[in-house]
Order: sequence, then C-alpha cells, then structure tokens
Amino acid sequence: MARDRDVAGVERRWAAVNHRGPYLLLLVSALLAVPTAGMFHMGRGDWYATGALVAAGLALQVWWGTVADTRRAPSATSIGYYAVRWAIAFALTWINPLFCFYAFTGYFGARRLLPRPAVTVGLFATAVTMSGAYTGGMPPSGRTQWLLFGAILVITLVLVGVSDRLFATEDERARVQAAIITELERTNAALQQALDENAALHAQLLVQAREAGVADERRRLAAEIHDTIAQGLTGIIAQLQVVANTPDRDQAREHTGRAMELARYSLGEARRSVQNLAPVALEYDGLPEALKKTVADWGERTGVRAEFTLTGTAEQLHEEVAATLLRIVQEALSNAARHARAARVGVTLSFLGDDVILDIRDDGTGFDPRALPARSSSGGFGLDGMRARAERIAGSLTVESEPGHGTALSARVPLVRHE
Repeated sequence: MARDRDVAGVERRWAAVNHRGPYLLLLVSALLAVPTAGMFHMGRGDWYATGALVAAGLALQVWWGTVADTRRAPSATSIGYYAVRWAIAFALTWINPLFCFYAFTGYFGARRLLPRPAVTVGLFATAVTMSGAYTGGMPPSGRTQWLLFGAILVITLVLVGVSDRLFATEDERARVQAAIITELERTNAALQQALDENAALHAQLLVQAREAGVADERRRLAAEIHDTIAQGLTGIIAQLQVVANTPDRDQAREHTGRAMELARYSLGEARRSVQNLAPVALEYDGLPEALKKTVADWGERTGVRAEFTLTGTAEQLHEEVAATLLRIVQEALSNAARHARAARVGVTLSFLGDDVILDIRDDGTGFDPRALPARSSSGGFGLDGMRARAERIAGSLTVESEPGHGTALSARVPLVRHE
C-alpha cells in the first residue's frame, strides 16, 4: 500500500510538471527575449510575430489543459498538440534562440504524447531546434556554423537516444512491476476470499459433525441398551420366573443368585453407558493420558493384559478428533471383552506427520471380516459404527482378522490441532 501511494505521488508530480512546465518555460523564454532583442537583431515585425506566437502558445496550452485529463493514451489530438507546439517553439527559436527553453518541452513530452513510432521523429525535430539555438539561431550562417550545428546535432541525438533507451527501459520495468502488483493484489484478494470461505466451511463441518455425533450417540446408546440392559433385565425376569415356579429351594437359590449377578452386570452396563454420553476422560487429560487410563482400567476390570504405547511427538488434538479416537478405543475394548476371549490387548497411538494412527490388537479368537452379519436396526455399535466415526472426521478404519489369529484394527485420521 505504501508503494502504491509513492507511485501515485510520483505520477501526480509528473502530471503537474507536464501541465505547468510549458507555461513556465514560455514565460522564462519571453523574459529573456526582451533584453536580448538587440543582440539577435529583432525588428518591429519580429516583435509582432513573437507576440502572436507567444499568445498562440498560451492559447494552445490552455486548450490542452481542458482535454489532457481525458486523453491518457497517445491519440491524433495529442499528436496534433505536440506538432503545433513544436512548430511554435521552432518559429520562436528562429526569431530568438533563447526561446530554446520553451522548445525543451519537446523532450519530456514526446513519450507521453506520441505513439512509439513517432517518438523518434519528435525527438529528432526537437534536437534540430535545440541545436540551432545552441549555434546562435536558425538558419546557420557560414560553413563553420553549419559544421558546429551538425556536430551539436549529432551529439544531441546520441544523448537523446541513450536517454530515450533508458526511459523506455524504466517505463517497461514500471509497467511490468505494475502488472505484477496488480496480479498480486488480485491473487491476495482471491486467497483471502478462499480463506474466508474455508473458515465458514470449516465451521459448518464442525456443526454438522457435532449434530451427526449426537445422532450417532443416540443410536449407539439405543443399541447398547438393547444389547446389555434390556437383555439383562430379560434374563433377570426369566430367572425370577423359574424361582417363582419351582418348589425346590436349592434350585430357587441358584436361580436367585443368577438373577442377582445379571442385575449387577446390568447396573454396571447402565453406568458405563451414562458415562459414555460425554468423553469425561478428556475433560482434564489429553488423548494419550486418557487412552492410557482407559486401557489400564479396562485391563483391571477384565483381567486381560492390556498395554498402551505412544509413538511420535504428542500434540493437543481438536476435541472432535480426540473424542472420536477415544470412542473407537472404548468400543474396540468392549467388543474384545465380549467376543474375543483374548489374553492380551495392545493399543498404540502414533503421531506421524499430518496423520494420527490408532492401532488396537488382540490375540483372541478372531473372525472372518467378510462373514460378518449385516447390522440390524437393533444391532450393536460394532465395526460399522467405528468406521463411520473415523470417516466423519475424514479418516478411515481398516480391519485385519482371521479365525484363531486375533484381530487388528487401525484408524487413521488427519491431525487437526486444538484451536
């Protein structure tokens, strides 16, 4: 932005020079012509011609000031203005060489007023006027003055050519820089728009993920209640019905004991379901600490040897990512306790570049992943639910298992840091 203001300031100053410069140089030339009239033998006719030409130059400049702002590129009007101004300057310099100050305007106005092919012609014509003034006025008189005029003209043309090349190079560099700046501004604007859109999309995805998570938790809890608490209550009722219908006290005591065991188990499942409504383990701990405690508690509760391993440099994950991985581990351990009959379970959390990988392995009975029954409306959370959790946060879940050779689950999700 500061560079744009500097460029705009330079352009305003040049515009002021182009507008006021001819007025000032014409005034200076006229003031110098008065005391030097005798030196250059100006007669009455010369004075009349000079006055008329000065008036014409002023009128020309006033007219150009009214149309110059609307003509930014060289046009037929600007070419005509340059040609008439040069003709006035040439005639004034013919009368009095000190009007060369006014003729000098042909140098700094050529590139702005003339198309590229005509710039050389304009600069050459101005050089002729200036060289004639340097040698004492036009036309040169005598061989020596003609030689001096020719030499000065050649030197002037060389200097003008070098200057014109430098100006052309600088103009091209400025044009390229302006194009680059414009392109950068356009790219930055597009990038900012994309960032704003991505931020809005990210917020929308988080809202959708939370809503989907709530719906998924409801389905999971409904399935868990059906699979554990409802089935436990059904078993308790069945045992109590046997007690009520048998006169044998020993058999009644046995079925009463079974009913009490089922009641304790169902109570434990109800408490676990309530605790799983929210990832309480993540309230005060990061994911690695929460997983370590979860695995250790599960091992103590089930009597299975359970180990947790962390690899890579742990980072604070986004709450949705951490909660999802914790849920997957909890469900995998629950499935292992119900079905795997494993002697050893291992859970590994790995931070690898832009991904987080969660591996759960057991040495249990295993199964054939291709032979799993389809999930029913009252079925448990299971592998489909864990896979849905991972996919909801742009991750994936792979399962490797074989009857008699244990099971390995691997969840890979993007590493999204805590905001």
